[in-house]
Amino acid sequence: MTAIEPSFLVSLTSGGAAGTAVDIALFPLDTLKTRLQSHAGFWKSGGFRGIYSGVGPAALGSAPNAAVFFCTYDTVKKLGLPLLSPQHAFLVHMSAASLGELAACVVRVPVEVVKQRRQTTARHLSALTVAREAVRKDGVRGLYRGFGSTVAREIPFSVIQFSLWEAFKKELAAIKGVEHVDPGMTSLCGALAGGISAAVTTPLDVAKTRIMLSDSGNHGSLSKVLKTVYSEKGVRGLFAGIVPRVMWISIGGAVFFGIYDFTRVTVTNLGIR
Repeated sequence: MTAIEPSFLVSLTSGGAAGTAVDIALFPLDTLKTRLQSHAGFWKSGGFRGIYSGVGPAALGSAPNAAVFFCTYDTVKKLGLPLLSPQHAFLVHMSAASLGELAACVVRVPVEVVKQRRQTTARHLSALTVAREAVRKDGVRGLYRGFGSTVAREIPFSVIQFSLWEAFKKELAAIKGVEHVDPGMTSLCGALAGGISAAVTTPLDVAKTRIMLSDSGNHGSLSKVLKTVYSEKGVRGLFAGIVPRVMWISIGGAVFFGIYDFTRVTVTNLGIR
């Protein structure tokens, strides 16, 4: 199989398609995870009721969020890989994932703030009303509450996930004696990488959720929130929502990377650059 270097447009199209498919299809698992992690607790945050609350902003933000990430990720890989030897390729993958997440968080955080509030405390309000209320209380900063904690969660998550994903693909390609594995194998590698990354970074996700759902000025630093959660509920509290999170990201990883790779190959074969 001939190597395919994704262009900016191919990354934009592939990433957008993959992100939208995952965010909409697996939204209920994300809602359950968020409610398990909220300070109010699962049942007071809605339980199993209205599990599609917040799907609007999630659907609206998923394509640009994923597109920005993959445009950055693929561009950094394209520029960085020729500069290093193959044994140091993981450094490029880690850097590409980190920069991709940093760029994507500009889009992701406002969407997450509105989405998570609709999933828990503001289920009966429209997304626009939730956004306006956040801006009224804290200005534009209100929509970016939790930006630091989101970056602190996403960078280690993506560094682990994408490094494992690239490594798994490389090993499978070597076993099968091909240069690149097909989208089906890419999907399997994505599921394994995503599940491992999700489990390891769950405490950071718990802290991020608490910060985004907190009232204005009623939260501390990431480390302070982690200490508070631990003092309240111990290790179990730090890993609240781990089952739906691992399920969501494992299945999501399979769908996301499978659709990304399939779309990338299809768009490229159609001659789109």
